Amino acid sequence: MKRIPIIAGNWKMYKNRDEALEFIYQVNDKLPESSNVETVICASAVYLRDLVKRQGDNLRIGAQNMHYLDEGAYTGEVSAEMLKNIGVSYVVLGHSERRAYYNETDETVNLKTKKAIAEGLVPIVCVGEELEVREKGTTNKVVGKQVELAYKDINKEEALNTVVAYEPVWAIGTGKTATKEQANETIIAVRKVLEKLYDLETADKIRILYGGSVKPDNIKDLLSMSDIDGALVGGASLVADSFLKLAEAADK
Repeated sequence: MKRIPIIAGNWKMYKNRDEALEFIYQVNDKLPESSNVETVICASAVYLRDLVKRQGDNLRIGAQNMHYLDEGAYTGEVSAEMLKNIGVSYVVLGHSERRAYYNETDETVNLKTKKAIAEGLVPIVCVGEELEVREKGTTNKVVGKQVELAYKDINKEEALNTVVAYEPVWAIGTGKTATKEQANETIIAVRKVLEKLYDLETADKIRILYGGSVKPDNIKDLLSMSDIDGALVGGASLVADSFLKLAEAADK
């Protein structure tokens, strides 16, 4: 079935406010119709509201993280309700950098995913394997377990409002990219896990993105594969022209 592709830029800890606004002004009027391609920029929390106020009709703004509780004495954290209140649409959860540097676990990813859904945010749930896992040939087992735990106690209707991003850790920021066949094979395995959790129709509707050194020169090959529904993009999303090329490729 046809799934609307998503090109989501993850800016990580880059760009100040002026640079971010300049980027938005450069891309707003040039992006494909959202009915053909959903384009998202996931930016630093400090200027999410500024970006939401200036997003064009075909662009949406996402956060890079959130807490799973509504409120409390959690210095430095941001709640789902806070994000929703300022007009944020998406939130990246469980990125490998959050897992590696900030003790994110499969359990907290699950809690955050449930909270994002409850607040009407679209969670982009990240899963992926280390190089040693790939070399051992256990990628599908490890990534499949991450998916199962992330979707624990989430029903079918809720799952339909989520996006999965498969990002092999060994390909993030390294310049290495999984071959289109490797990426598609793992994404097919992810979809089979979703089918086991729910049913074939539901699994066919959930969009699964690839992430890991995605660039304008490899996006077309990746998107040509049967089960890759777009990309979660790091460095290549920081330059307006590059981001536009990625969106244009998804529109064809």
